[in-house]
Amino acid sequence: MALLAVGLGTAACAALGVGDTRADVVRRLLQSMVQIRTEREGGGRRAASGIVLASTEKPARSWILTARHVLDPPTGQQILVSVPRRKETFPATLVAASSDVDAAVLEVSGVSLPGVRLKEAVQLGDEVWVVAFPWGRRLTLVSGVVSQIAAEEGEVAIVGSPRMVDASVSYGSSGGGVFDLGSGALVGIVEGYRTARLTLPESHGQSLDLPV
Repeated sequence: MALLAVGLGTAACAALGVGDTRADVVRRLLQSMVQIRTEREGGGRRAASGIVLASTEKPARSWILTARHVLDPPTGQQILVSVPRRKETFPATLVAASSDVDAAVLEVSGVSLPGVRLKEAVQLGDEVWVVAFPWGRRLTLVSGVVSQIAAEEGEVAIVGSPRMVDASVSYGSSGGGVFDLGSGALVGIVEGYRTARLTLPESHGQSLDLPV
């Protein structure tokens, strides 16, 4: 993914152990989720979710994947990343934003968080977890199934095939992670709880996630 070309080649990513139980998988992927808030000069605020892609220990830095639309326009705002299990909040800097898909990368200094593993392929019927902070509140995990993959030609105005997932999401879930249920690997991010940006009229009222 071109968006990730921000010097993450030597960064650490979380690895799954042999014989992990489902509880182990859930625990590890939850450790890679953060909450994002933006505060603008005029008083406007937004809430979203984010996924730790990778990190370094010396210096302590973490890179967070989230939905780009949450940060638009990119100027005139303060971006804050909260780590619920640590009850800490850190300022973040926007370091990359895709012009093709609804995805952006934030850099957070002063903390090294475990990153996720990536899975490139997903099939119809695959079971997934959607992990996010709906309504800017507590972290939630809901299960779903990949119920549709867009056709390659003429369906959407983005690179790659968006996937429709039947799991319910709400405001604040944008940027949340869509994880393979078996391995806990990241297969996509939540674009939003509306489908206006992606021209799939037959998917009205469903949630879409973007391929990573």
